[in-house]
Amino acid sequence: MKQLRIRVLAGVFVVAGVLSWAGARLWNSLGTLPGVPLAAPIVLALIAVVLFATALSLRGRFKAQRERRPGAKGVDPMMAARAVVFGHASALVAALVCGIYGGTGVFLLELLDLPPRRDQAIYAGFSVLAGIAVIAAALFLERVCRLPEDDDEHNGRPHPVA
Repeated sequence: MKQLRIRVLAGVFVVAGVLSWAGARLWNSLGTLPGVPLAAPIVLALIAVVLFATALSLRGRFKAQRERRPGAKGVDPMMAARAVVFGHASALVAALVCGIYGGTGVFLLELLDLPPRRDQAIYAGFSVLAGIAVIAAALFLERVCRLPEDDDEHNGRPHPVA
């Protein structure tokens, strides 16, 4: 499985942000811009907590397995792979959602004198922060589940420096 690339996540964030900002401007000129839901940052924060808890659990189990502790519960490779796939998908969706709410939030900065729009700008800001937490937790989970390099691939030679 390929490693998450920060550049890809940043690209998704920027493209979604620009499109969201432009869409918010257009939508607001044609009518009323839909609100930013209060549930958005809450759901993203819950996903970040689940990813982080999964990473901590797997890290502890891997450590116990490496130290060969008696009664240590092993990690099923398929479960670890599923966790990493969940982390990848969550990070990509969080980058997209961060961009959407970030672009909308930037547009709402022009309307801070209206209390409902100010609240929506705050919700959008918290959504971006919670999305960044999801991305960080997904990267941590990926790092926990990374396999050690196999020395047989390099025929005993040192690993090439990238």
